[in-house]
Amino acid sequence: MLKIKNFTKKYGDTPAVDNLSIEIENGKICAFIGHNGAGKTTTLKAIAGILDFDEGEITVDGMSIKKNPMDVKRIMAYLPDNPDIYEFMSATDYLNFIADVYGMSQEDRKTKIEKYAELFGITESLGNKLSEFSHGMKQKVAIISAIMHEPKLLLMDEPFVGLDPIASHQLKDILHEMCEKGSCIFYSTHVLEVAEKLCDEVVIVKGGKLVKQGKMSDIKGDSSLENVFLELEDKE
Repeated sequence: MLKIKNFTKKYGDTPAVDNLSIEIENGKICAFIGHNGAGKTTTLKAIAGILDFDEGEITVDGMSIKKNPMDVKRIMAYLPDNPDIYEFMSATDYLNFIADVYGMSQEDRKTKIEKYAELFGITESLGNKLSEFSHGMKQKVAIISAIMHEPKLLLMDEPFVGLDPIASHQLKDILHEMCEKGSCIFYSTHVLEVAEKLCDEVVIVKGGKLVKQGKMSDIKGDSSLENVFLELEDKE
Protein backbone atom coordinates (compact mmCIF):
# COMPACT_ATOMS: atom_id res chain seq x y z
CA MET A 1 0.00 0.00 0.00
CA LEU A 2 2.58 2.58 1.14
CA LYS A 3 6.03 2.54 -0.44
CA ILE A 4 8.73 5.08 0.34
CA LYS A 5 11.95 4.65 -1.63
CA ASN A 6 15.13 6.67 -1.03
CA PHE A 7 13.13 9.61 0.31
CA THR A 8 15.21 12.70 1.11
CA LYS A 9 13.96 16.10 2.24
CA LYS A 10 16.36 18.97 2.88
CA TYR A 11 15.95 22.36 4.46
CA GLY A 12 18.74 24.34 2.89
CA ASP A 13 21.75 22.03 2.90
CA THR A 14 20.57 20.11 5.96
CA PRO A 15 18.62 16.87 5.40
CA ALA A 16 15.57 16.52 7.67
CA VAL A 17 15.09 13.03 6.26
CA ASP A 18 17.95 11.18 4.59
CA ASN A 19 17.45 8.32 2.11
CA LEU A 20 14.48 6.74 3.90
CA SER A 21 12.91 3.59 2.48
CA ILE A 22 9.81 1.98 4.02
CA GLU A 23 7.10 -0.38 2.80
CA ILE A 24 3.85 -1.08 4.65
CA GLU A 25 1.25 -3.56 3.45
CA ASN A 26 -2.55 -3.39 3.50
CA GLY A 27 -4.16 -4.31 6.79
CA LYS A 28 -1.19 -3.23 8.95
CA ILE A 29 -0.77 -0.65 11.69
CA CYS A 30 2.76 0.73 11.80
CA ALA A 31 4.20 2.97 14.51
CA PHE A 32 6.66 5.67 13.45
CA ILE A 33 9.06 6.26 16.34
CA GLY A 34 11.83 8.78 16.88
CA HIS A 35 12.98 11.68 19.03
CA ASN A 36 11.78 15.24 18.41
CA GLY A 37 13.31 16.48 15.17
CA ALA A 38 13.95 12.97 13.81
CA GLY A 39 11.97 13.67 10.63
CA LYS A 40 8.65 12.00 11.45
CA THR A 41 6.33 14.93 10.75
CA THR A 42 8.32 15.88 7.65
CA THR A 43 7.85 12.35 6.32
CA LEU A 44 4.12 12.28 7.07
CA LYS A 45 3.58 15.63 5.38
CA ALA A 46 5.50 14.47 2.31
CA ILE A 47 3.38 11.32 2.06
CA ALA A 48 0.25 13.47 2.38
CA GLY A 49 1.41 15.71 -0.46
CA ILE A 50 1.80 18.79 1.75
CA LEU A 51 5.59 19.00 1.43
CA ASP A 52 7.59 18.65 -1.75
CA PHE A 53 10.81 16.66 -1.48
CA ASP A 54 14.21 16.55 -3.08
CA GLU A 55 14.87 12.91 -3.89
CA GLY A 56 13.14 9.55 -3.93
CA GLU A 57 9.63 8.34 -4.58
CA ILE A 58 6.49 7.90 -2.50
CA THR A 59 3.62 5.78 -3.80
CA VAL A 60 0.26 4.88 -2.31
CA ASP A 61 -1.62 1.94 -3.81
CA GLY A 62 0.78 2.10 -6.74
CA MET A 63 0.22 5.82 -7.41
CA SER A 64 2.91 8.49 -7.08
CA ILE A 65 2.15 11.38 -4.73
CA LYS A 66 4.15 13.62 -7.09
CA LYS A 67 2.62 12.47 -10.39
CA ASN A 68 -0.94 11.75 -9.20
CA PRO A 69 -1.46 13.87 -6.09
CA MET A 70 -5.25 14.22 -6.36
CA ASP A 71 -5.80 10.51 -6.98
CA VAL A 72 -3.65 9.66 -3.97
CA LYS A 73 -5.34 12.20 -1.71
CA ARG A 74 -8.77 10.77 -2.54
CA ILE A 75 -7.84 7.47 -0.88
CA MET A 76 -5.92 8.78 2.12
CA ALA A 77 -6.39 10.96 5.17
CA TYR A 78 -3.87 12.89 7.24
CA LEU A 79 -4.44 13.82 10.87
CA PRO A 80 -1.76 16.32 12.02
CA ASP A 81 -0.68 16.65 15.63
CA ASN A 82 -2.55 19.95 15.98
CA PRO A 83 -5.44 19.85 13.51
CA ASP A 84 -6.57 23.13 12.02
CA ILE A 85 -10.35 22.99 11.84
CA TYR A 86 -12.74 25.77 10.89
CA GLU A 87 -13.87 26.97 14.29
CA PHE A 88 -16.60 29.25 12.93
CA MET A 89 -18.46 26.11 11.79
CA SER A 90 -20.52 23.75 13.85
CA ALA A 91 -19.18 20.22 14.15
CA THR A 92 -21.95 18.97 11.86
CA ASP A 93 -21.22 21.61 9.20
CA TYR A 94 -17.51 20.87 9.33
CA LEU A 95 -17.97 17.13 8.99
CA ASN A 96 -20.38 17.64 6.10
CA PHE A 97 -17.84 19.94 4.47
CA ILE A 98 -15.19 17.21 4.67
CA ALA A 99 -17.73 14.68 3.39
CA ASP A 100 -18.33 16.94 0.37
CA VAL A 101 -14.57 17.05 -0.30
CA TYR A 102 -14.46 13.25 -0.48
CA GLY A 103 -17.73 12.93 -2.41
CA MET A 104 -19.57 10.95 0.26
CA SER A 105 -23.26 10.32 -0.30
CA GLN A 106 -25.80 11.93 2.03
CA GLU A 107 -26.79 8.54 3.41
CA ASP A 108 -23.23 7.37 4.00
CA ARG A 109 -22.10 10.56 5.71
CA LYS A 110 -25.17 10.64 7.95
CA THR A 111 -24.56 7.05 9.04
CA LYS A 112 -20.84 7.60 9.68
CA ILE A 113 -21.23 10.90 11.53
CA GLU A 114 -23.91 9.45 13.79
CA LYS A 115 -21.88 6.30 14.43
CA TYR A 116 -18.61 7.98 15.34
CA ALA A 117 -20.19 10.87 17.24
CA GLU A 118 -21.92 8.32 19.43
CA LEU A 119 -18.71 6.33 19.93
CA PHE A 120 -16.78 9.45 20.94
CA GLY A 121 -19.58 10.85 23.08
CA ILE A 122 -20.11 14.13 21.21
CA THR A 123 -23.57 13.58 19.70
CA GLU A 124 -25.19 16.27 21.87
CA SER A 125 -22.53 18.81 20.85
CA LEU A 126 -22.63 18.36 17.07
CA GLY A 127 -24.68 21.51 16.58
CA ASN A 128 -22.27 23.67 18.57
CA LYS A 129 -19.55 25.79 17.01
CA LEU A 130 -16.12 24.23 17.11
CA SER A 131 -14.78 27.35 18.81
CA GLU A 132 -16.74 26.22 21.89
CA PHE A 133 -15.12 22.77 21.93
CA SER A 134 -12.31 21.72 24.25
CA HIS A 135 -9.03 20.53 22.72
CA GLY A 136 -10.04 16.91 23.27
CA MET A 137 -13.42 17.39 21.60
CA LYS A 138 -11.80 19.13 18.62
CA GLN A 139 -9.45 16.15 18.35
CA LYS A 140 -12.44 13.80 18.23
CA VAL A 141 -14.04 15.82 15.42
CA ALA A 142 -10.74 15.83 13.51
CA ILE A 143 -10.47 12.06 13.90
CA ILE A 144 -14.02 11.55 12.64
CA SER A 145 -13.27 13.76 9.64
CA ALA A 146 -10.23 11.62 8.83
CA ILE A 147 -11.85 8.19 9.10
CA MET A 148 -15.44 8.61 7.94
CA HIS A 149 -14.64 8.18 4.23
CA GLU A 150 -12.78 4.93 5.00
CA PRO A 151 -9.35 5.88 3.63
CA LYS A 152 -7.09 3.17 2.31
CA LEU A 153 -4.16 4.94 3.97
CA LEU A 154 -4.52 6.78 7.26
CA LEU A 155 -1.62 8.99 8.39
CA MET A 156 -1.65 10.32 11.95
CA ASP A 157 0.72 12.46 14.00
CA GLU A 158 0.30 11.82 17.75
CA PRO A 159 -3.41 10.92 17.46
CA PHE A 160 -3.93 9.94 21.10
CA VAL A 161 -2.75 13.25 22.59
CA GLY A 162 -5.67 15.02 24.25
CA LEU A 163 -8.02 12.05 24.15
CA ASP A 164 -9.63 10.74 27.32
CA PRO A 165 -9.19 7.00 28.12
CA ILE A 166 -12.58 6.03 26.68
CA ALA A 167 -11.95 7.88 23.42
CA SER A 168 -8.47 6.33 23.19
CA HIS A 169 -9.98 2.87 23.59
CA GLN A 170 -12.59 3.61 20.92
CA LEU A 171 -9.94 4.86 18.51
CA LYS A 172 -7.89 1.69 18.95
CA ASP A 173 -10.94 -0.42 18.14
CA ILE A 174 -11.71 1.72 15.08
CA LEU A 175 -8.13 1.37 13.79
CA HIS A 176 -8.32 -2.41 14.13
CA GLU A 177 -11.64 -2.44 12.26
CA MET A 178 -10.13 -0.36 9.47
CA CYS A 179 -7.21 -2.76 9.14
CA GLU A 180 -9.55 -5.73 9.01
CA LYS A 181 -11.14 -4.05 5.98
CA GLY A 182 -7.72 -3.64 4.35
CA SER A 183 -6.66 -0.11 5.31
CA CYS A 184 -3.05 0.74 6.09
CA ILE A 185 -2.30 2.95 9.10
CA PHE A 186 0.98 4.78 9.65
CA TYR A 187 1.25 6.99 12.70
CA SER A 188 3.90 8.75 14.73
CA THR A 189 3.86 8.64 18.51
CA HIS A 190 5.90 9.08 21.65
CA VAL A 191 3.49 6.87 23.61
CA LEU A 192 5.51 3.70 23.20
CA GLU A 193 3.40 1.51 25.51
CA VAL A 194 0.35 2.06 23.30
CA ALA A 195 2.31 1.54 20.10
CA GLU A 196 3.73 -1.74 21.39
CA LYS A 197 0.27 -3.17 22.04
CA LEU A 198 -1.52 -1.64 19.05
CA CYS A 199 0.88 -1.97 16.13
CA ASP A 200 1.88 -4.85 13.90
CA GLU A 201 5.04 -3.12 12.72
CA VAL A 202 7.40 -0.35 13.79
CA VAL A 203 9.76 2.05 12.04
CA ILE A 204 12.39 3.83 14.16
CA VAL A 205 14.28 6.86 12.85
CA LYS A 206 17.11 8.91 14.29
CA GLY A 207 18.52 12.12 12.86
CA GLY A 208 16.42 11.68 9.74
CA LYS A 209 17.77 8.19 9.03
CA LEU A 210 16.21 4.77 9.38
CA VAL A 211 17.73 2.76 12.21
CA LYS A 212 15.23 -0.09 12.63
CA GLN A 213 12.10 -1.45 10.96
CA GLY A 214 10.15 -4.67 11.05
CA LYS A 215 7.46 -6.58 12.88
CA MET A 216 6.81 -5.25 16.37
CA SER A 217 7.33 -8.69 17.90
CA ASP A 218 10.70 -9.08 16.17
CA ILE A 219 11.95 -5.59 17.03
CA LYS A 220 11.13 -5.72 20.74
CA GLY A 221 11.83 -9.41 21.25
CA ASP A 222 11.67 -10.27 24.95
CA SER A 223 12.22 -6.64 25.91
CA SER A 224 9.91 -3.66 25.48
CA LEU A 225 9.68 -1.09 22.71
CA GLU A 226 10.72 1.58 25.19
CA ASN A 227 13.90 -0.29 26.09
CA VAL A 228 14.75 -0.92 22.45
CA PHE A 229 14.22 2.75 21.63
CA LEU A 230 16.34 3.95 24.53
CA GLU A 231 19.16 1.56 23.63
CA LEU A 232 19.14 2.82 20.04
CA GLU A 233 19.12 6.44 21.21
CA ASP A 234 22.16 5.79 23.40
CA LYS A 235 24.19 4.48 20.48
CA GLU A 236 26.33 6.92 18.55
